Amino acid sequence: MQIWIDADACPNPIKEIIYRAANRKQIYVTLVANQWLKIPSSPYIKMQQVEKGFDIADNAIVQQVNANDLVITSDIPLAADALQKHANVLTPRGERYTKDTIKERLVMRDFMETMRSSGIQSGGPPPFSARDKEQFANQLDKLITQLNKGL
Repeated sequence: MQIWIDADACPNPIKEIIYRAANRKQIYVTLVANQWLKIPSSPYIKMQQVEKGFDIADNAIVQQVNANDLVITSDIPLAADALQKHANVLTPRGERYTKDTIKERLVMRDFMETMRSSGIQSGGPPPFSARDKEQFANQLDKLITQLNKGL
């Protein structure tokens, strides 16, 4: 199992949780972003910088992800593509996407995009909170345990 982080939009507290888990559980982590990010020195953590451009980082993740890997992203189309490759997907807020839930998310995303393009302001997601951080840490630990047991 490897963890792939859609790192351009991933909050720093979430990256820190993943770094600790990578070192503790000896799991390889790759941050993919279109800008260079500072990462801790670790044999388990690496940074992959890709060109700037629409979906370049997402496409790099999809090309490299394998079944049973874990992708950390809020990007719903990236999540759908990763799930098609039998990877696991967790958002930085600790929500796990599955093949059953991603269809609804894609429909809602497309609906909201249509609303925004027609001029309706929908606001964005709520600010990232300590509760989100805690929920992510709990879900990450649970998922790593499940994947290491082969569930």
